[in-house]
Amino acid sequence: MTLPAKTSAWVLTDGKIGDEAQCLAITDALGLEPAVRRVAPRPPFSWAMPYGPIDPREAPGRPASPVAPPFPDLLIASGRRSIAYVRHVKRASRGRTFTVILKDPRTGTGAADFIWVAQHDRLRGDNVLVTLTSPHRVSAERLAAARENPPPALAALPAPRAAVLVGGNSRHYRFTEADIARFLADLRRLADSGVALMMTASRRTPPPLAAALAELAASGAGYLWDGMGDNPYIALLALADSVVVTADSTNMLSEAAVTGMPILVFEPSGGHDKIKALLQGLRCAGAVRTFAGRLEQGAYVPLNSTSIIADAIAVAFRRYQAHL
Repeated sequence: MTLPAKTSAWVLTDGKIGDEAQCLAITDALGLEPAVRRVAPRPPFSWAMPYGPIDPREAPGRPASPVAPPFPDLLIASGRRSIAYVRHVKRASRGRTFTVILKDPRTGTGAADFIWVAQHDRLRGDNVLVTLTSPHRVSAERLAAARENPPPALAALPAPRAAVLVGGNSRHYRFTEADIARFLADLRRLADSGVALMMTASRRTPPPLAAALAELAASGAGYLWDGMGDNPYIALLALADSVVVTADSTNMLSEAAVTGMPILVFEPSGGHDKIKALLQGLRCAGAVRTFAGRLEQGAYVPLNSTSIIADAIAVAFRRYQAHL
């Protein structure tokens, strides 16, 4: 469900790629072109967030303020540093801005008019929507378009193919030397079985692992995006018969679930209850298996929460507007 093109919208984050991408996925689904606003509160204001006031340097009357009026009809925010700014815009707009927060704001259900959280979060309320997977910009339509016109380097790879989505070290996961060796051994086993690997790494990928992936691709195992030119991420997913994903990224897990192809998960050292809950939910949906160096069979109904979240926001926004 889209909103009228005249609807003004902001996407508000502190610039984190994952947070901003989720917000933009929703505005895409709503048919809107938002203004992207990024906050950068200084200490001690940042230390108190999501509680406390905004940084006075970024108040609406200050030069280059990220929350300067005119205020939008719709504000979609994510990340704990954005929460105080959402509250500020709500007050400053005298309630005319409909506010949306993606992910648990940690300050309760009153933080925004509409809140989305993943199923593994505990926040619940009348204005809270809960889904298994998170919002993203991968869609059935974009996958179909990529299949129709794939990059030549990927189209040339023989089937079967596996997309390999490699994250890296995070607050909860760490790729030890043993983890890297185990992951590479499984990837080599998969390639030796005749599966072409379509690999992409992230900025968090440890240098030893990134170098080993490049060596694996150079050995003839498949393709590794080198960071140059257009990112073929959608095409990797579109052409995959299975998707190998490292467990450190809920976004990559959610994106892989749109394909309907088996998701083969590699778990490095560490872990977190929320990610384990997401993995369990995906297993119950028939989407996830443990990566063991081989392809797995069995399709499932593709999972994509983006349109569900966008539709719910559109309904709530229209209802809110009707009562202004």
